[in-house]
Amino acid sequence: MKFLKDLFSDHKDKLKRNPLKEKIFEIIFESDTYYGKIFNIALLSLILISVGLVMMESVASINMRYHKLLVVFEWIITVLFTIEYALRIYSTRKPIRYIFSFYGIVDLLSILPTYLGIIYPSTKYLASLRILRLLRIFRIFKLTQFLRGGNTILIALQRSRAKIVVFLSFIILIVVVIGSLMYIIEGKHPESGFTSIPTSIYWAVVTLTTVGYGDLAPVTALGKFLSSVVMIIGYGVIAVPTGFITAEVIRKKSIPEPRENTQVCQNCHDSNHLDGAKYCKTCGFPLHRDMES
Repeated sequence: MKFLKDLFSDHKDKLKRNPLKEKIFEIIFESDTYYGKIFNIALLSLILISVGLVMMESVASINMRYHKLLVVFEWIITVLFTIEYALRIYSTRKPIRYIFSFYGIVDLLSILPTYLGIIYPSTKYLASLRILRLLRIFRIFKLTQFLRGGNTILIALQRSRAKIVVFLSFIILIVVVIGSLMYIIEGKHPESGFTSIPTSIYWAVVTLTTVGYGDLAPVTALGKFLSSVVMIIGYGVIAVPTGFITAEVIRKKSIPEPRENTQVCQNCHDSNHLDGAKYCKTCGFPLHRDMES
């Protein structure tokens, strides 16, 4: 019974095959083909131009002189991105999965600000979020090893999260104690700026992280001594979590990673496949159209 059901399902999928949709998918989502690479390079160029236009529009002198021209170009690019987004939805087998995927959300956010700018003018500057679409450059130019480097850092953060949480909790206790002490020491001297415990805690955080804005400074000898101690502790605050993450990264790097290609599954949109893979490792769907026949 299951065999007949699978056979009927495969026959139904073949009947639903649309050569036009498959060709569009190959050009838009794939980057191994000649036209796919041209499309993606053109797309990345438009993204860079668009972000540049948003930046120029935020400069008053440039906006005053070329406002109309900038608006026209911005709308042209937005319309092109809208058509591209619609084609991505049209060509995929499961539009909902693409829409709610990471790249689907980024693609939507790249066109919404311009349309929302009609009602709320200030939101049009959010179009600079289009820069996130450049993440595709790693897959297009087969630079997935750099993405894997980012994944290594994320994995290291996840594995060391317990240590980091304990460490940050300890730091919070320290800044509260130091801030309270500094308020007791400097509170009698309004010129120092330590007018309350929250303000003193803010100073402790700024000093402990070695940022040092300089808007608050102790005036008493004891206050200066305490601030010197906080500054020295600050160097340890930076080093400890870095050591946690570095240890996990080194452990992850000791495991060799296989090479990946740039094939995108038309069914589930998984793009992390090994070189020479014929089927999607997530859903088992063929990665090449000629294998479906």
